[in-house]
Amino acid sequence: MRPNRPVTAVLCAAALALTAAACGPGDGEAGGDAKPTDVAASGTTGTDGIKIPEGLRDKLKQHGIDLDKWKGGAWKNWKKEDWLREANDFINPIIEDLWDPDRMRDAQRPDKPVTDQDLGKDQGVTDPTPAPVTAKAVATPYHSNAPEAGKVFFDGPEGSMVCSATVVKDPAHPGKSNMVWTAGHCVHAGKAGGWYRNIAFVPSYNNAGKTAAQLKGAKRDQVAPYGVWWSDWAQTSDQWIAQGGPTGGQGAPFDFAVLHVTPEKGGGKSLEETVGSALPVEFNAPAVQKVAGITATGYPAAAPFDGQRAFQCADKPGRLSLNANDPVMYRIGCTMTGGSSGGGWVAAGADGKPALVSNTSIGPAKAGWLAGPRLGPEAKAVFEAVSRKFK
Repeated sequence: MRPNRPVTAVLCAAALALTAAACGPGDGEAGGDAKPTDVAASGTTGTDGIKIPEGLRDKLKQHGIDLDKWKGGAWKNWKKEDWLREANDFINPIIEDLWDPDRMRDAQRPDKPVTDQDLGKDQGVTDPTPAPVTAKAVATPYHSNAPEAGKVFFDGPEGSMVCSATVVKDPAHPGKSNMVWTAGHCVHAGKAGGWYRNIAFVPSYNNAGKTAAQLKGAKRDQVAPYGVWWSDWAQTSDQWIAQGGPTGGQGAPFDFAVLHVTPEKGGGKSLEETVGSALPVEFNAPAVQKVAGITATGYPAAAPFDGQRAFQCADKPGRLSLNANDPVMYRIGCTMTGGSSGGGWVAAGADGKPALVSNTSIGPAKAGWLAGPRLGPEAKAVFEAVSRKFK
């Protein structure tokens, strides 16, 4: 699944194409010691809502970024040599009201479908292609039925993109998590690029489940009833950074990312307190064939969906192996399309209670199944690194 914009699947955020584009630490830095750039921390406040912590302005200038120009649109400059790539170079200054209702509604997904030739050589353990499972609309209001789910918005060279995401628990801050789980390709372009820009999370997006037509002219609190939360830190796997590609599932077994977020308008409550819920992440889920069932949630954007409403698919997973040297992925039948990338996959955890066990990463040109990474030591290292940074 990749982001919304019919150009390159590398803009991974909302499209259902065998692609992934991740967010995270730079090469060899998963779980490293890079310090977060808390762009929402107290410090100098620039014009137009850009909040600049002490010391950040000089650091940005070292990379040729002038925040006085950035807020005026300089972030649209996508010169490859200036596209920040490493984990410790993640920069995402808050630009207040940038994500207005129309901009959120019009965010696109990538249109680079996957072909059989893209799938690579497996380990001889790929199960037969699952039968399609028709995606069912999540009952409204979303906050009552899938309170942890939401959408991630970001900008790439081709324009505004969108993915799905999930509020997850933070062991360092019980009951007060500001952590969000999504796909790596929703925050970082992988081996061909760097970090996407203006990354923000909107929990319970379009809580009432209105259509795109009904949302024209909508007020911000109608599409973002629990606020807009900007990512002040993001991390993904080294593998996604090194291998992630626009199509073919390159890097897909490691296509996951963790965001730490802060409210655009400020406030004392955490994300978990604001939405009232967060899911634990299960890093010791049983082998694929032992999982009784998985429910995937997302905001599919490619036809026949409009990207504005949340859907779910429930199925018993099978195995998908893309490369003999990479972990086997989960695969389920599902008709969700691009835009659902990054959405959480929930199953019974070790304690029998619902837990996040994967996220949507890739899918075929003709929607019928989705695949997501099985979360192992690499995912746990990324998760724990983000949690530690904000103790």
